[in-house]
Amino acid sequence: MDSTLHRKMRSLTLSIALILFVMPGAAQPDKLHFEDKYIPNIETFMKVGYATSPGISDETGEIFFVSAMSGVNQLYRLTEEGWPYQLTVFDDGIDWYSLSYDGRLAIAGAALGGSEDHQLFLIDTRTGRTRQLTFTPRTRYGTLFWKKDGGSFYFAANLESPKDFEIFRYDFATAGITKILDRDGSNWISDMSLDEKYLIIFHERSNVSNDLLLLELRTGEDRVITPDRENIRYSSPKLMPDNNTVYLLCNDNEEGILKRARLDAGSRELEFIDPDSRWNIDGLCFSDNRRYMGWLVNEEGYSNLRLYDIQKNRPIPGPPITGNILYAVPTNDGRVLFRFFTATRAPDVWLWDWKAPELKKVTHSIYAGIDPDVFVEPELIRYKSFDGLEIPAFMFLPPDYNGEPVPFIVHVHGGPEEQFRPRFQRHFNYLLLNGYGIITPNVRGSSGYGRRYLNMDNYKKRMDAIKDIKAGVDYLIENGYTRKGMIGIKGKSYGGFAVLACITEYPELFSAAVEMSGIANFVTFLQNTRDYRRELRETEYGPLTDEDFLKSISPIHKADRIKTPLLVVHGQNDPRVPIGEARQIISAIQDNGGTVDSLIFSDEGHQIRKLTNRLVYYSKMVEFFDKNLK
Repeated sequence: MDSTLHRKMRSLTLSIALILFVMPGAAQPDKLHFEDKYIPNIETFMKVGYATSPGISDETGEIFFVSAMSGVNQLYRLTEEGWPYQLTVFDDGIDWYSLSYDGRLAIAGAALGGSEDHQLFLIDTRTGRTRQLTFTPRTRYGTLFWKKDGGSFYFAANLESPKDFEIFRYDFATAGITKILDRDGSNWISDMSLDEKYLIIFHERSNVSNDLLLLELRTGEDRVITPDRENIRYSSPKLMPDNNTVYLLCNDNEEGILKRARLDAGSRELEFIDPDSRWNIDGLCFSDNRRYMGWLVNEEGYSNLRLYDIQKNRPIPGPPITGNILYAVPTNDGRVLFRFFTATRAPDVWLWDWKAPELKKVTHSIYAGIDPDVFVEPELIRYKSFDGLEIPAFMFLPPDYNGEPVPFIVHVHGGPEEQFRPRFQRHFNYLLLNGYGIITPNVRGSSGYGRRYLNMDNYKKRMDAIKDIKAGVDYLIENGYTRKGMIGIKGKSYGGFAVLACITEYPELFSAAVEMSGIANFVTFLQNTRDYRRELRETEYGPLTDEDFLKSISPIHKADRIKTPLLVVHGQNDPRVPIGEARQIISAIQDNGGTVDSLIFSDEGHQIRKLTNRLVYYSKMVEFFDKNLK
């Protein structure tokens, strides 16, 4: 057919179609009717997108972020047209990235199959061209800082010892690696001085305490600059241009919460900037030129951004937005790039220019055709545990809740030093729309409530936290939200242990349980977890030398009590909680004639990260809860 005639016929066909579409009586776009009760399947919910880990180049103004829109986490650059340009194509995605000062290059950490053995890859941020820099199996790289000239960078890695993270420099001219800090234990780079003469090193004492070291790069000498105190946390340090003043967060106060402080590196004297603050500060951030400071105030699990101009010694307006800001990047001209989300809105990257003022959403996550207005926010509640301690928790109720008992799921966070925040959870929103209630207790041992609360579950007090979960279920039953036979429990990592502990300590209470990457046997867990994690975990759970106690809290030795149907989910390559934990509990329950199902992913680690695997996992989880709780 002649191409001109073909184009004319196609144009005529399109015109007729458009006329038919707008004819009287035809359905108009603004009059299309959708069933009010239509709820997509869980697979659709899991396709709701997100954007995280924002970065910005002060030189070019280009914005970078990480998203799993391709199925796993990849690095993207936002073009001038506002279109996301995908820079990486790793089969297993990336774990982190670090931009050079001019924004032209990036280093990404990527590992195979969830192993967390990150190798370093150099990325051209214009084209995405990628070159692998390191080839060292069973090595983990992290906390990378570029030199301003782009000729080298500093990083932490356990290159020479499986359990010790030391500090190294990589030079592009020679492709050589030089060790610059030789120190046992876990050491991470927290900051580089403006003149590039010093590094601040974060040296871990335990999972909740640390020292800060000042490392002089010319001589290689290092010294501790924080006060000699035990069980104190120092975080987010930033060395000012005088190379002596350090702004940081510290919990060495009566409340035991992280507050802003100013440290004199020479005298090691520390002064709190906001001594009367009642809220925990989640993070401290600075522009590269050290002029602008930002901090994230954790108000009952909601995080808000505060800003300050150090040069002019005055506060500046923060973004007019309420929810959770958990990562912020101030620029040298005072703008702030940040990640924001709520329980009903997926994570996206925003840009706040307080001088304009202008608040701009720069990424727009897909909602997979689901109207986010149908999602519900939780209510912050408190209930009393066995010893009178008040436990904060977020309670989610179905949008059509009428006061009658509904099936309820207890969600236990990991850590155990984490804090549940009202973040966007795809499967939460699906379950709520399908009639479930959800409670997320921040049991003793959670962060965000001070040092005393954080340490209330350590070592011999481990099972007190499990009693806190039981008290939360009692609260639900006593107040008529649910009843026995309708209660499930789920958790990941330490939360997975809590699931197993609950169904062994209270076998009649739960009718369905899902544990992912959970600890079943503390002895084998500590023996088999990665070497660099063992000592830090022993300070939390107890030492391997106290094997009798570790056995007493291990669910594997009480597996004969389990009556609750259990779904076990684990990644074959998990370096934190090895796969043997899952195999032990599955075998024990089968030997005792219990009900257990499992999903073992051969290409995952501690997290289930790939979309294809998440679709399988969450479909199975929903089917499992529906079968046993409804």
